Amino acid sequence: MNCYDCHQSGVTTSAVAVCRNCGASLCPDHVKVTEQHLERHEGMGVATLKKPARRLTCLVCHDAEHQS
Repeated sequence: MNCYDCHQSGVTTSAVAVCRNCGASLCPDHVKVTEQHLERHEGMGVATLKKPARRLTCLVCHDAEHQS
């Protein structure tokens, strides 16, 4: 599979990840890796787990999620 964003620029680059939102395949230059804090229901409340998960998105989806 090849990177979708590179393909749009006329370049062929192998993909190493998939965006969790739009499903586009991504090369290392076009993937945004962030932390995602996970929660678990405990008793009557919710506990945030100590170790965050990894979250992979494309630059377009990342920018859309973080617009002001």
